Amino acid sequence: MKSNCYQNISSAEGIDNDQKLNRTPTQISSSSEIQPELHEKYGPADFETAIEMAGFGKFNILLILCAFPAAAATIVETSVMSFILPSAECDLKLTLIDKGLLNGVTYLGMITSAIIWGYYSDTKGRKNLLIFGYFSNIISVMGAATSQTVIQLMVFKYISGCIMCGPFAILLSYLTELHGKKHRSRILMYVGVMFSVSNTVLPIVALLVLPKHWDFKLCGLQFHSWQVFIAINALPSLLAGILLNFFPESPKFLMSQGRNAEALRVFQGIYAINNRKSREDFPIKELINELSTSEKTYIPNVSVYAIEESIPKEQQTNAINKIPKNDEKPKVGLRQGWEQLRPLLRKPYLGLSLRVYLMNFAVLVGQNTLRLWVPQMFASIEEYEQMYGTAGATMCTIVEYSVNKTEILKTQIRDFEMDKCEVDITPASYTNNILVAVTGLLGYIIAGIVVNRVGSKRLLTFGAVSAGLCGIGLYFSVSSLSTSIIASISITLGSIAAMSILSSSVDMFPTSLRAMIVSLAMMVGRIGSILGNVLFPIFMSLGCLSPFIMLTVAMWSAAIISLFMPNTKKMVLK
Repeated sequence: MKSNCYQNISSAEGIDNDQKLNRTPTQISSSSEIQPELHEKYGPADFETAIEMAGFGKFNILLILCAFPAAAATIVETSVMSFILPSAECDLKLTLIDKGLLNGVTYLGMITSAIIWGYYSDTKGRKNLLIFGYFSNIISVMGAATSQTVIQLMVFKYISGCIMCGPFAILLSYLTELHGKKHRSRILMYVGVMFSVSNTVLPIVALLVLPKHWDFKLCGLQFHSWQVFIAINALPSLLAGILLNFFPESPKFLMSQGRNAEALRVFQGIYAINNRKSREDFPIKELINELSTSEKTYIPNVSVYAIEESIPKEQQTNAINKIPKNDEKPKVGLRQGWEQLRPLLRKPYLGLSLRVYLMNFAVLVGQNTLRLWVPQMFASIEEYEQMYGTAGATMCTIVEYSVNKTEILKTQIRDFEMDKCEVDITPASYTNNILVAVTGLLGYIIAGIVVNRVGSKRLLTFGAVSAGLCGIGLYFSVSSLSTSIIASISITLGSIAAMSILSSSVDMFPTSLRAMIVSLAMMVGRIGSILGNVLFPIFMSLGCLSPFIMLTVAMWSAAIISLFMPNTKKMVLK
C-alpha cells in the first residue's frame, strides 16, 4: 500500500537522489550540487548521526500518537479475558483452572509464533508486518466474540496470540529505530504510558458494557454482554492497521539491508516534517554501507586488511559490485533463519541473551499473573462485601471464598445439571481496576522522566525488588482499599521492570538481532505468564500464603539477575 507521505515524492526527485548515491566519492566532492565542505563534515554518515540530524519534532509526536492504538491492541489481547471471566463464569461454566487457562492461552499462541515473527521482522522489514498483523488480528477477535463454548474461545484466543506476538515485538523495534539514542529509552517508557492508558480505558469500557444484561440471538448464535465487549476490542487493531500505512519503513532496517537510497529518503522526510524545510536541505547526502561492514565483522580472527591485500584488485571490484545498491534488495531464504539465530547461541551474545530470557521469565511470572487475576479478585471482593459486609474481608478470606464458590458451582452443575446460573456484576467491580490502571499511568510518566538519569538497569532492579515486596504485602491486606493500593503499586512497578528489560535489550543487540531477541525474550516471558496463571489457582486451593510467595520469589529472582547486566545508559544503537 503506497499511501504514506514518503512514497509521494516525484520520480524525478527519486532518480536524482539515487544518482547522487551511486556516485563515487570523487564525483560527489566535485559536484556543484553538493557543497564540498558540507559533504566532508556530514557524509558518509552512520544511523545515529543521520537520525540526530533529522531531529525530534512533529514527525515523532505523530508517530507516538499513531502508535497508541497499536500498543492498545496488544494490551487488549492479553488482558480482555481477565475482565470477562466473572461475567462469563455461568455462561461457559468456568472453574478456577478454566480461568487460569483462558488467561494463559493467548501467551501460548505467542510462544508458538515467536521465532517465526522474529525471523521475518529482521529479514522482511517492520512496517508491512505490523500492518498485516493488526489487520489479521481483527478476524480472530471476531471469532472469539462469536464463541459459544470455552473450547471455542480458547482456540480463537490461541490464534490471536499467534498473530499478536509479532506486532508487539516489532512495534518496540520500529519505534526505537526511528529515534536517536538521546530519546530511545524515554520512547520505550512512553510505550509503557500507552500500555497504562490502554489499561485505563479497558476497565472503563468494561464498566460501561459488562454490567449490562444483554442476551440476544444473531444468525443462530447466542450473544451476551461479554461477547459484545470482546468485539469492541477489535477497534484498536483496525485503527493501528490503518494509521501505520502513513509512516515509513525503519531506516535502520533499510540500512542493515543495504537499501541506503530508501533509508536516506526516510531521513529526508523526517527532517522535512520536523524542521519544516525542504527535503533537499537535509545536510547528509550519503550513508555508510552497513551491509558490507557487517559481512566483514563476521569473519573471526582474521584481519580485514590482510583479506583485502590477498584478493586481486579485479576480484575486489567484482565483490564491491555485488553489494546491493539503492533499491536492490538482498535475497533472503528460510535457511538464513538459523544463520540469524546462531549469533545468539555463542559469545558474546549467549550469556547476555540467557540473562535477558531469565529476567523476562521471572518478571512476567509475577507481573502478568497478578495483573490478570486482579479483576477476578476485585469482583470476588465486591461479591463478598455485598453478602457479608466489609468486616473481615482480608485477602485470605477472599481467596477462601473464591475457591469455595467455584467448587460449589462445579458440584451443582455436575450433580443437578443446572441450566440457570446468575452472577451479579456491578460497576463497582471495575472501579478498583481503573485505580490500578491510573497508578500505572502515573508510574510510567515518572519513569519516563527519570529513566535517562538513572538508566534502565537501575529502574529494572528497583521495580523488581519493590514489586516483590508488594506481592507478599498482599497477604497482609485487610480491606479492599489496601488491596487496591498494594496491587496498583505492584503491577505498576512490575510493568516498569518488564519494559526496562526490553529497553535494555534493544540497546545491547545489533539491528539484525534486535527483533529476534525481543521475540525470544517475550516468548520465554510468556511461558512464565502461562505457568504463573496456571499455578496461581492451584496455589490458591492449597492455601492463602503460597500464591503470594510465588509472586515475590519471581520478582526478586529477576532483581538478582539484573545486577549482572551491563549498564546501557546512552549506549549507541548498533
